[in-house]
Amino acid sequence: MTNKIVQTACNAANGVMDWVNQRAPGMMPAYRKHMTEYYAPKNFNIWYIFGVLSMVALVNQIVTGIFLTMHFKPSAAEAFGSVEYIMRDVDWGWLIRYMHSTGASLFFIVIYLHMFRGLMYGSYKKPRELVWLLGMVIYLVLMAEAFMGYVLPWGQMSYWGAKVIISLFGAIPVIGTGLTEWIMGDFNPGDATLNRFFALHVIALPLVLLLLVVLHIFALHEVGSNNPDGVEIKKGPKGNRWSEKAPADGIPFHPYYTVKDTFYVACFLIIAAFIIFFAPTFGGWFLEHDNFTEANPLVTPAHIKPVWYFTPYYAMLRVIPSFFGIKLWGVLVMFGAIVMLFLVPWLDKSPVKSYRYRGALSWGMLLMFAVSFLWLAKIGAGPGTDPVEAIIGRVLTFLYFAFFITMPVWSKLDKTKPVPERVTMHD
Repeated sequence: MTNKIVQTACNAANGVMDWVNQRAPGMMPAYRKHMTEYYAPKNFNIWYIFGVLSMVALVNQIVTGIFLTMHFKPSAAEAFGSVEYIMRDVDWGWLIRYMHSTGASLFFIVIYLHMFRGLMYGSYKKPRELVWLLGMVIYLVLMAEAFMGYVLPWGQMSYWGAKVIISLFGAIPVIGTGLTEWIMGDFNPGDATLNRFFALHVIALPLVLLLLVVLHIFALHEVGSNNPDGVEIKKGPKGNRWSEKAPADGIPFHPYYTVKDTFYVACFLIIAAFIIFFAPTFGGWFLEHDNFTEANPLVTPAHIKPVWYFTPYYAMLRVIPSFFGIKLWGVLVMFGAIVMLFLVPWLDKSPVKSYRYRGALSWGMLLMFAVSFLWLAKIGAGPGTDPVEAIIGRVLTFLYFAFFITMPVWSKLDKTKPVPERVTMHD
């Protein structure tokens, strides 16, 4: 009886697949190219789960965002009240809102870990420069998307954060004032600002983000995934039990890695659920306490600061003093910190991709970079009134840029270990 049921289900599935293939013959080759016949290195470790987790976070943001837009009103008079209505009166509205706000922070956590893995294993080196560049453009669009979404609830920190960040464009000579007013649509954040940010956050930027994600995946699958050894699996002996064209050190992405990723996705969702149900504000890091108060242009919060994922760059902006009355330097340093990430594929001169086979100098510089970034995040989240902390912030900013500027030197001078001809399976 059981065999008959299974056979009937298989026949039905095959019938549906045949029906689809007859009407869309291009779908099955695309599925095979990117799933069952896409051969990934067999030595992936836990660092390679964050790409999939970022996709899960993106889907969560889109789905929960759709439900939030059904009740949100993008006007200065009604935005905050509509969020309160979602939280208190809409069935399960509080859950959807917290899934969205917590999802934003978790999105950036997995993105930062995904980027760090790329730095650690040299995933930006030839022939994957385009994959890295597309990933960095995704990072930029994601920051714009997060900033505009943060403004929409129209709480105290949303309003004043928007005013401070948009006012940065005023530091640009000649066109700064006009550009600031053009972005806000007024002299101060208001209805025009909310409406255009809502349109960009809900429609324009998600479409751009989805397009970039597709291009990022397609570019990756054209050149193949990197691995902890930094060894190209296509250079190994050809032929294995899956296909004559398959590399010996590669395995089909589906079902082998899809099953493995499913386990990590489940763990990720459990952690997310724990935060959503027990600590949705995460002590003020995911949702600031000031944002539970409606925006008031006449009352300035004691400490204006962005969400945690922007605080490293905000710290750089804040600790750089004005020279000759010009405030542009801090803005240039802040944006320059992001530009440096785009240049990594051409700054790294090491003959070895993975840090697994690099020397102590490379590991020391990478550790310095990570510590500087995290410490700057802590400084940016603080009040910014401590002069000693400002000096420390300048030193950390110098170290951050030193990692990139000196990379052509230390990456070339560093002693490297012999790289194996084929991938290894050690942790």
